[in-house]
Amino acid sequence: MSDKKKKIPIPESLINQQYQTQTEMLEVVKKRNKLTIGIPTETRLQENRVALVPASIAGLVAAGHNVLIEAGAGLKTNYIDHRFSEAGAEIAYSKERVFKSDILIKVAPPTLDEIDLMHPGQVLISPLQIPILNAEYVEKLMKKRVIALAMEYIKDEFGSFPIVRTMSEIAGINAMMTAAELMTTTSGGKGALLGSVSGVPPAKVVILGAGVVAEVATRVALGLGAEVRIFDNNISKLMRIQSVVGRPLNTSSLNHYQLTKELLSADVAIGAMHSTAGRSPVIVSEDIVAEMKQGSVIIDVSIDQGGCFATSEVTSHEKPTFTKHGVIHYCVPNIASKVARTASIAVSNIMTPLLLKAGDTGSIEDLLFNNLGLRHGVYTFKGSLTNEYLSKRFGLKFTDLDLLMTSNL
Repeated sequence: MSDKKKKIPIPESLINQQYQTQTEMLEVVKKRNKLTIGIPTETRLQENRVALVPASIAGLVAAGHNVLIEAGAGLKTNYIDHRFSEAGAEIAYSKERVFKSDILIKVAPPTLDEIDLMHPGQVLISPLQIPILNAEYVEKLMKKRVIALAMEYIKDEFGSFPIVRTMSEIAGINAMMTAAELMTTTSGGKGALLGSVSGVPPAKVVILGAGVVAEVATRVALGLGAEVRIFDNNISKLMRIQSVVGRPLNTSSLNHYQLTKELLSADVAIGAMHSTAGRSPVIVSEDIVAEMKQGSVIIDVSIDQGGCFATSEVTSHEKPTFTKHGVIHYCVPNIASKVARTASIAVSNIMTPLLLKAGDTGSIEDLLFNNLGLRHGVYTFKGSLTNEYLSKRFGLKFTDLDLLMTSNL
């Protein structure tokens, strides 16, 4: 036996640079951007909501952001200025100061005078409300080179519209409660009860659309004992609403014969068709409305996108109804503003995570680049019109937002 010790082979990975001094790798943390967020007092369409409530502002301030709110902005939602200042917001006593913010959040579209106060590169997040929109409004935003996002067209990661959904829940409940009141004798209606009592036939409710408004309105109407008819060309939505409500419903596609038949015997008609990018479709002609029962009620929840009924015209909370062909019309675009506090909290719950994410990313503009759902809400971008529907409606040049975002890299 050899006296030499037997060598044990050592793997190369253990001797080649394995135990040499390595370069230390430190995580590079991207610096958070400090946002200045402005919340002006709403002045149009008897808007009662406020874009951010004190609880949400406290979270934004804790994350290092500045929030400026115009004095008195929350009074109609029963939030006094003291509540906002205690949450960390700065109370501004002039609208001009609020409009110097990097980001403006409004629950009603800005007026033309307010657009004059804006500056290039500013981000505006507000509803679009197509019925009151005109070419001058769009052109002014383009001249100011503002990045404008329509709340109702912003999508989440699941492809749904969060603002539309939460406002639709509120609108669905409000629509049925409003219809019930308008049918009463004291409100100038036919004196019928939206529901049923023993020995009296129930009221008939026809709903156009099978989305969230229809779902919530159906629950309320059925709870009162009314008969419900739901129309939509999306059969999957009709199947979904039956499944969610948990009972058989009278549903149909939007065929002219069946729709006309049901509308002519309806006590209440609810318009709840939502467009993903432009105007809601007109489903009911004026001729059909003229043949509806005298004293029947139309609640056009889709009026913020133009309305489902040919006879619909925008009204306000101050004068919410008008009568045409003997039919009472309720066409208030900000119907959720009737319950301003609940609606404000709902909007704030959606906007706050978005703003926090923008701060982490660097800015709303940086977030737009990586967020397809947020980009879907943009309709003007630094002087360019990026919404194809508005381009066709007003005869203005359309530019694809993806091309603009790429060119700014």
